[in-house]
Parts: sequence; structure tokens; C-alpha cells
Amino acid sequence: MKNITEIRWHGRGGQGAKTASLLLADAAFMAGKYVQSFPEYGPERSGAPITAYNRISDERCTVHSNIYNPDYVVVVDETLLESVDVTAGLNPEGAIIINSAKNASELKPLLKGYTGKVFTVDAGSISRKNLGAYFPNTPMLAAIVAVSKCVEPETFMKDMEESYKHKFASKPYVVQGNLDCLSQAMKEVKE
Repeated sequence: MKNITEIRWHGRGGQGAKTASLLLADAAFMAGKYVQSFPEYGPERSGAPITAYNRISDERCTVHSNIYNPDYVVVVDETLLESVDVTAGLNPEGAIIINSAKNASELKPLLKGYTGKVFTVDAGSISRKNLGAYFPNTPMLAAIVAVSKCVEPETFMKDMEESYKHKFASKPYVVQGNLDCLSQAMKEVKE
């Protein structure tokens, strides 16, 4: 299958990795792509490691399995680098994006010899600044769009604005904070 992007998300229950995966699928669908988004759980409790997946394609995808060789990996919680092999099967031509205030060279020793691109973005700081609380999924969603280009960033921002206006209809003040998170993360994600 050509023109398919596979993404694996690593986070902890309650951090929004599954929600970010679903939002990415919605944005890609609105951009005319074929999409899949699905989680994989262990013990279903807050704080437990979870994995979520996206497949984004220009043509219908008939593969319905976990993603074993992703093009991109998104790590929503950097503490998982010490306990989960987040680079397992990761395509060296792709990239890993990690929520961290550290730079990529500081994190590379934790990546089990991964030789591909490593990006970081301080999603915690961005969400605290724009939303007043720790919601790392929103900045990480923007970071994967910026790095992978799986959705045109301008189209993504327009679709997310519509999505947030619908989702937060009773709390319109939250919409701008989320949009500011997305915009700032797109600018600050760095290799």
C-alpha cells in the first residue's frame, strides 16, 4: 500500500494519548484521508502504560492489526523511556517525538540504539501556559502533525478549531487555549 503513514502513541492512562490519536484521525479524515485509530490497553487504570495507533492513507486500508513497524512514535510521557521499548520496530527513516524539556541528545541514550530522528517538545509547559493545567496530548498532537506532515498544518488547524468549537460549545474560553497549544507546539517541536 502506498502513501500510508503509521503512528504509534505511548502514554499513560489519563494523559490523553488515545484522545489525541482519535483527534488526529478526525483531522486526517476531514482532510480527505482514509484513517484508522485504535487503542491497546493493559490494566485499565489511570497511570498505566497505554498504546494507541493511527494509520493514515490516501487509499482504503484493509490491514486491521496493531502497528509493529511504525513510521513515527509519539511518547506523551518521557518516564516511559525507562520502562517501555518505545522504539521497537520504529522505522529509522521516520522519527520519534518525545514530550520533554530535555533536548534530543540527552534522551538518545534511553532509545536502545535508535538511529533515526529524535524530536522533543515541552508539551507540559505549553499546556500549563495555555490551558492552566497539564494536558500534554494537545501539544503532542500538533507536534506529530508538524513532524510527519500527515495532514497539511493549515488544514489541521482549521479542522481542530471546528472540532474544539463543537466539543467545547459550553466552554468557549477553552477553544482559544487549545488552539494556542497547537500553534505553539508546531513552532517549538525541535530535532
